[in-house]
Amino acid sequence: MWIPTEHEKYGVVIASFRGTVPYGLSLEIGDTVQILEKCDGWYRGFALKNPNVKGIFPSSYVHLKNACVKNKGQFEMVIPTEDSVITEMTSTLRDWGTMWKQLYVRNEGDLFHRLWHIMNEILDLRRQVLVGHLTHDRMKDVKRHITARLDWGNEQLGLDLVPRKEYAMVDPEDISITELYRLMEHRHRKKDTPVQASNHHLFVQMKSLMCSNLGEELEVIFSLFDSKENRPISERFFLRLNRNGLPKAPDKPERHCSLFVDLGSSELRRDIYITVHIIRIGRMGAGEKKNACSVQYRRPFGCAVLSIADLLTGETKDDLILKVYMCNTESEWYQIHENIIKKLNARYNLTGSNAGTCDQEGGTPSSLSSQSWDTMSDLRGLAVSLQLLHGDIEQIRREYSSVFSHGVSITRKLGFSNIIMPGEMRNDLYITIERGEFEKGGKSVARNVEVTMFIVENSGQILKDFISFGSGEPPASEYHSFVLYHNNSPRWSELLKLPIPVDKFRGAHIRFEFRHCSTKEKGEKKLFGFSFVPLMQEDGRTLPDGTHELIVHKCEENTNLQDTTRYLKLPFSKGILLGNNHQAIKATKESFWITSFLCSTKLTQNGDMLDLLKWRTHPDKITGCLSKIKEIDGSEIVKFLQDTLDTLFGILDENSQKYGSKVFDSLVHIINLLQDSKFHHFKPVMDTYIESHFAGALAYRDLIKVLKWYVDRITEAERQEHIQEVLKAQEYIFKYIVQSRRLFSLATGGQNEEEFRCCIQELLMSVRFFLSQESKGSGALSQSQAVFLSSFPAVYSELLKLFDIREVANLVQDTLGSLPTIVHVDDSLQAVKLQCIGKTVESQLYTNPDSRYILLPVVLHHLHMHLQEQKDLIMCARILSNVFCLIKKNSSEKSVLEEIDVIVASLLDILLRTILEITSRPQPSGSAMRLQFQDVTGEFVACLLSLLRQMTDRHYQQLLDSFNTKEELRDFLLQIFTVFRILIRPEMFPKDWTVMRLVANNVIITTVLYLSDALRKNFLNENFDYKIWDSYFYLAVIFINQLCLQLEMFTPSKKKKVLEKYGDMRVTMGCEIFSMWQNLGEHKLHFIPALIGPFLEVTLIPQPDLRNVMIPIFHDMMDWEQRRSGNFKQVEAKLIDKLDSLMSEGKGDETYRELFNSILLKKIERETWRESGVSLIATVTRLMERLLDYRDCMKMGEVDGKKIGCTVSLLNFYKTELNKEEMYIRYIHKLYDLHLKAQNFTEAAYTLLLYDELLEWSDRPLREFLTYPMQTEWQRKEHLHLAIIQNFDRGKCWENGIILCRKIAEQYESYYDYRNLSKMRMMEASLYDKIMDQQRLEPEFFRVGFYGKKFPFFLRNKEFVCRGHDYERLEAFQQRMLNEFPQAIAMQHANQPDETIFQAEAQYLQIYAVTPIPESQEVLQREGVPDNIKSFYKVNHIWKFRYDRPFHKGTKDKENEFKSLWVERTSLYLVQSLPGISRWFEVEKREVVEMSPLENAIEVLENKNQQLKTLISQCQTRQMQNINPLTMCLNGVIDAAVNGGVSRYQEAFFVKEYILSHPEDGEKIARLRELMLEQAQILEFGLAVHEKFVPQDMRPLHKKLVDQFFVMKSSLGIQEFSACIQASPVHFPNGSPRVCRNSAPASMSPDGTRVIPRRSPLSYPAVNRYSSSSLSSQASAEVSNITGQSESSDEVFNMQPSPSTSSLSSTHSASPNVTSSAPSSARASPLLSDKHKHSRENSCLSPRERPCSAIYPTPVEPSQRLLFNHIGEGALPRSDPNLSAPEKAVNPTPSSWSLDSGKEAKNMSDSGKIISPPVPPRPTQTASPARHTTSVSPSPAGRSPLKGSVQSFTPSPVEYHSPGLTSNSPVLSGSYSSGISSLSRCSTSETSGFENQVNEQSAPGPGPGPSYGGPDEPGRKESKTPPPYSVYERTLRRPVPLPHSLSIPVAAEPPALPPKPLAARPGHLENGTRRTEPGPRPRPLPRKVSQL
Repeated sequence: MWIPTEHEKYGVVIASFRGTVPYGLSLEIGDTVQILEKCDGWYRGFALKNPNVKGIFPSSYVHLKNACVKNKGQFEMVIPTEDSVITEMTSTLRDWGTMWKQLYVRNEGDLFHRLWHIMNEILDLRRQVLVGHLTHDRMKDVKRHITARLDWGNEQLGLDLVPRKEYAMVDPEDISITELYRLMEHRHRKKDTPVQASNHHLFVQMKSLMCSNLGEELEVIFSLFDSKENRPISERFFLRLNRNGLPKAPDKPERHCSLFVDLGSSELRRDIYITVHIIRIGRMGAGEKKNACSVQYRRPFGCAVLSIADLLTGETKDDLILKVYMCNTESEWYQIHENIIKKLNARYNLTGSNAGTCDQEGGTPSSLSSQSWDTMSDLRGLAVSLQLLHGDIEQIRREYSSVFSHGVSITRKLGFSNIIMPGEMRNDLYITIERGEFEKGGKSVARNVEVTMFIVENSGQILKDFISFGSGEPPASEYHSFVLYHNNSPRWSELLKLPIPVDKFRGAHIRFEFRHCSTKEKGEKKLFGFSFVPLMQEDGRTLPDGTHELIVHKCEENTNLQDTTRYLKLPFSKGILLGNNHQAIKATKESFWITSFLCSTKLTQNGDMLDLLKWRTHPDKITGCLSKIKEIDGSEIVKFLQDTLDTLFGILDENSQKYGSKVFDSLVHIINLLQDSKFHHFKPVMDTYIESHFAGALAYRDLIKVLKWYVDRITEAERQEHIQEVLKAQEYIFKYIVQSRRLFSLATGGQNEEEFRCCIQELLMSVRFFLSQESKGSGALSQSQAVFLSSFPAVYSELLKLFDIREVANLVQDTLGSLPTIVHVDDSLQAVKLQCIGKTVESQLYTNPDSRYILLPVVLHHLHMHLQEQKDLIMCARILSNVFCLIKKNSSEKSVLEEIDVIVASLLDILLRTILEITSRPQPSGSAMRLQFQDVTGEFVACLLSLLRQMTDRHYQQLLDSFNTKEELRDFLLQIFTVFRILIRPEMFPKDWTVMRLVANNVIITTVLYLSDALRKNFLNENFDYKIWDSYFYLAVIFINQLCLQLEMFTPSKKKKVLEKYGDMRVTMGCEIFSMWQNLGEHKLHFIPALIGPFLEVTLIPQPDLRNVMIPIFHDMMDWEQRRSGNFKQVEAKLIDKLDSLMSEGKGDETYRELFNSILLKKIERETWRESGVSLIATVTRLMERLLDYRDCMKMGEVDGKKIGCTVSLLNFYKTELNKEEMYIRYIHKLYDLHLKAQNFTEAAYTLLLYDELLEWSDRPLREFLTYPMQTEWQRKEHLHLAIIQNFDRGKCWENGIILCRKIAEQYESYYDYRNLSKMRMMEASLYDKIMDQQRLEPEFFRVGFYGKKFPFFLRNKEFVCRGHDYERLEAFQQRMLNEFPQAIAMQHANQPDETIFQAEAQYLQIYAVTPIPESQEVLQREGVPDNIKSFYKVNHIWKFRYDRPFHKGTKDKENEFKSLWVERTSLYLVQSLPGISRWFEVEKREVVEMSPLENAIEVLENKNQQLKTLISQCQTRQMQNINPLTMCLNGVIDAAVNGGVSRYQEAFFVKEYILSHPEDGEKIARLRELMLEQAQILEFGLAVHEKFVPQDMRPLHKKLVDQFFVMKSSLGIQEFSACIQASPVHFPNGSPRVCRNSAPASMSPDGTRVIPRRSPLSYPAVNRYSSSSLSSQASAEVSNITGQSESSDEVFNMQPSPSTSSLSSTHSASPNVTSSAPSSARASPLLSDKHKHSRENSCLSPRERPCSAIYPTPVEPSQRLLFNHIGEGALPRSDPNLSAPEKAVNPTPSSWSLDSGKEAKNMSDSGKIISPPVPPRPTQTASPARHTTSVSPSPAGRSPLKGSVQSFTPSPVEYHSPGLTSNSPVLSGSYSSGISSLSRCSTSETSGFENQVNEQSAPGPGPGPSYGGPDEPGRKESKTPPPYSVYERTLRRPVPLPHSLSIPVAAEPPALPPKPLAARPGHLENGTRRTEPGPRPRPLPRKVSQL
């Protein structure tokens, strides 16, 4: 059975466990587990990373670790009992592991690799700690490294700063908050500002000397030189190089590496240089022959210099090459380094191959040639490695242990370092060999002088190995100077160190011997003189520092100098000689100068010092010696500190009466000397002396007496300097007094104790009296008081050695209490007084609870006083921090509770005021000041938090009871709530101080819970105070919203720790808010609606418990608001306003929306106002849906289309449902910015128009808003107009821009602002020019269905029509949509989806192309309107779109599929027209109708005929550079007809069975027959045109077409056209010159009534498609419209949906987006002009797809337009090669395309109006009265394509009239002046009608073809009815045009203005009837621009 574990509580998984057994817990290696139970080798427990999942696992998979358990039982906590550093390392590395992988994902490679190295390093250090074999010091070192790396990693990853004490993490509960703050602040400051090291060291490593003329050994001497003071500041580093320029002892690194130590910060400056002097060892001249002389001399070679400033960058200078300069003039060798530093190096040569040669005579070395300076390579020099190290020498030893372990020589500074350490033993005498003055000695040339130096004892023995040339070289017994060639005044300036022991110093002397070095063969060195100098004088003083001129005593070579007695009696210095008036004047002609400098801790050069130490030998000199002690150098005193102190107290014991005050003054001088930083380290020496060596048992009496005497004189003395010196030394004076008294007590058994106490009491009374005095006049007294106070706290510890702690505390309290409390005393004294208080609090005296309770009142008194004046806040903060550091948390001792009582009473109020004061000040500008400011604030805050955390219930009760009135309590509560709000500010603590923030929040919430009780008791009901309650709620809200409390953002481990320690403080505060709210009662009304926003912000936090607590408050608010005003509009308004701003900040989620909805709906179930409440909740919920969608879409990765759609949805919601104007305007501008970013300029303009609509042309002032300045409404509207015009211009929507130009021009005109009016008119004109000159692409339109629950709310289960981008076809659009919704699935059919798709948890996209149906046909059908203009109306202001789907109804006839081929036509109506404020709008309504196979056939033929006409017209007018499109189209139609295409229609619809079974289709059958015959006519004319233009190589094809055409005619039953048809060339519907546009009257029927064709609204033109295939279809083609793929490989043009797959019918299955597969010549030619090239490229697109200006070039000038060439006489088409091009151009007297129509025309016109059955009405075909019309032939020559008359066709129900060509073409869409019958219809209009315009006034042409006239011809000629412009009646509401039989001819009038942009849809669709029934529609009136 399972048993709870006792000891096995915690373990680490050592092998991964899959958890495949029942109840198994899956574990990975490295996981830590907590074990709950065990059973037979299995454990049950959980992984600490996921404590909610419990399970079982094998015990063998877990390694157990020791742990302690807290809270045993269900909620037990297990804490591993291991080193806290190890615990922290483990948890930190786990956290880092996850984040480290994320760095890789985010491509932060640099940090990724650095962190990887650090993690490995920490793991290695962790192993070392775990092994446990480290020494204590090494362990500390390892932990220091670990914590440093942990802190670095945490900082890099943005994790929290960890407070540590001695490398271990600190639990904030175990220390006071002030201490926690200090730890945090210390670590933070350490991180921010690294401490500058005061000690620096220079590491030098010599590599080699690179020089070509080596061959002799060298000496290299490094030293540091101060160029400012012109002196060396360090000893020398000396090393020897071999003949190759390499160190002689490479195996001994200390010989070629050195560390220049103890450089102060003041020495790291630019004028400190590293100097290198190089001496060669060899012959006198560098170029002498080898056998010339065998003696070796030291000779100057070269010098190099480097400024130490070059090393301050901190980089190691490896392999640095120093240029080595040679000295040409040896007499300047002593200052060569100075000259190089002064840039005087031009006089020196760089060392090179020919440097320094000598002549054979031994002359001076020759200088280099002038070119040597330039040609010398930079690499010729000294190779060294240099590095500057910082820190204490011991630290350097640790950090660079490898350097020291290999060996390195130490080079000291000259003399003592900046800080002299006690115990430092030195006795170094530095001698500089300066210069000499010698006589020639009887020679003709000067001497070569060499100096040899020895240290000689009195006995004549030479001291061995005490001459040091420099570090790196062992000391020698003698020294030989270098030799300067032929120089009687040589200057050497060589520094030597003589480390002579003290015992050898006395009696020793230095002897210098001078020799002349011959350059002859023998190379003799002849002695010619010597000098000497004793090291110590007879009185015991050493050789004084300074330069000494020594006498050169002449001697011979064989003189015996070993007998020192012979010369020691002689004078050695010229100073002594002159002083003694010695007679031997002749000996003074030659001189030798040296400089000496002693650095010794044992010897002195000071006579006064020696006199003082030997006072017993000269008692009479005691007074003088004591007086002179102040003149002795401090270093001399500290060297002999113990001896000096013994002397002083010896004199005091000798005669205290006589010497008491003198000794006291001397003692004060020495004590104050130790305050100097240079001698600061000697304080321990004095302490040791007092403890161990001081023996003056009676001295205390004299010291107290003299000290009291001085204190008593303070108030009277005029000069206070000496008294201040005494007071400064009081610490050590008291130490001597106390030690003396203890010695006396030990010696006497405690005699005179009372006397001593009285003396001390009297002394302190004198002190108190002097302290209580106020400074009058001068500040000398206050300065003395300040001096006393600054050193007084140091006395406490001494007094404690003799007195009880309470006594001392009382003494100190009395003394400090005697300080003057006047505030306006000297500020410096105030600061010192506070410092004294601070030191008191830090002292041992304050640490004891007994004494603390005595001292606390006086401390608090002074603090209160300073805080009240806001002075010395930094010091006050430090004192307070120390006060609270001593009060541990949860300390329940009585003394501590009493202390808290005192502090609360004294400081709480002033502390709150201080924090308010300092946080309300502006922060200082300087960074250092700002840091100080933040420190002060932080420390005060920590103090306040410490105090509040220590307060118990009793303290809070006492505090609240202490307020006498409610006003005082109110002020206090307001104050503390305000302070708490300040503490919660993010800037209060650095961002990584989460630990500190959590502690602060814990204290705040505890305090608030205490104070909320007081709030309830004192400020409710009649005492209600709004301000204090509001402050309370505001505090609670910002408390909950703090970033540091949002646990959802934390890592799991961090979240777990916080919850274990503090719980979720947000929920606690939320419950408190709810509780307090419920207590308010009717006072709740005061907070509605003010608190709605704050409470809403709280509920948006993703904490379920908090939401459940807070959301019901909204119900309460609604209820109270309902009671007050009968509605809750205020609540609604506020909720909506705040939701927008809060959710846009990223707050809230889908869960919140559902919770908000469910909780509130449940709450209002039983309310009387339930209905309105439900409405409000629904509105808010819908707003949340849209806001959440908006926020998700606005994320960086989302595409612009989704963002725009979402913004439109939200904008409309604010406008329509909420009517929030300001929010609406804000989102208008957000949408505007999105459009500009996406370059949707037209949509951007429409968007800005929404704001423009809200404004009027008034002078009302408007406030500053968004980016708009403060201005009048007129100015803002003007600004908006100009911006909108600019965007319409950029979006090529110039027609809309023109309207706005006119509107703003009206305003300028009304204000007589002609300047701006002129500009506006010019702008308007430029827009007109752009319409005519620039091309515009007609966009594609696509219907998109978004199905499934995974789409955002604004798209979910809705369908939209989208306006595509330029050149965007179906495939591209589909791919774009799938990219925008990568999770979506594309549906492969066009059927409406079922409910399962709607409800699916997925995304489905259904996309297919749709055709725009322009609402207004007026401009499109008007003749003569250029295509550039028409193209705008085809694709703008579109509400309706259409889509056709072919299908088979009934049984499909395999032989003839046309019998059952129906078309389902879907019409989509949008909520707004396109384009608009978005590229897509939702479909508001859809209508579906079915077209019968017959209607489908009619439409197919109409479309194909239209296409043929268009191509023929283009060919005739030379718009096509290539005839291939016409060839292919003709081939496709003729071939299909011959092979059964059109004949299939005959088989299907002309058979008797069909006619009998469908009697209602008689008219349609007749119409189909007419279209077939019309097609034959068009084909014949087309072949005639084709023959004219066909190239030679295609003639065979043409012949084949002609042959096949006759076969086709035979199949249709046509013999000769001439029998029944008058052949007419193609007319020119819109290419006529403007002057003749309206000259031709309308064609009339015989009875004068205008004949209008009636056509079905289904007969919308299909996309042209060329194919050579027959009309046979493929079943699979039905769905190809969805995919956009074409079946035929030789299609040239894109297809529009059509119910047939015939080549004649532009198969429906082909998508409008199918691209052309025509030859390149048919698609585009590089030789074409841009316009024509574009038209060629676009010729492959459907009329809907391509812009007019692209398909058909912009018309050229009328004079340049190419007109149709009428074909000349003859049955077949032909052209006259003799005619010139202008003659070939058609005269503007065209014929009509129409065939003669029967008399049934009138009947047809009467039957034009049909009541529509399920299929919408189809207008009748065009009835042409051509039969009764006189043929208008071209002149001068007859160019009719056919000869003779056209025979009648087979009888048909109606007479035939062929439709005109498409109006897309600028050449075909108008009529010429001769009056051509206009048969064109717009390819994009839903329906179209045709007009016949015949110029009745034209005479028949002279051509051979007879003119045909009918019986009605005369009557028709008399008709003068003007031609109508359009068949599209303005009075119609529905887009289906009125049948022509009902239309009324209207007079010609100018073209209408372009429609207003964004036209509001008139009316609404009601039950689908409005759009189908024709009704009167008034002509649109001009609207305000605001309605655009």
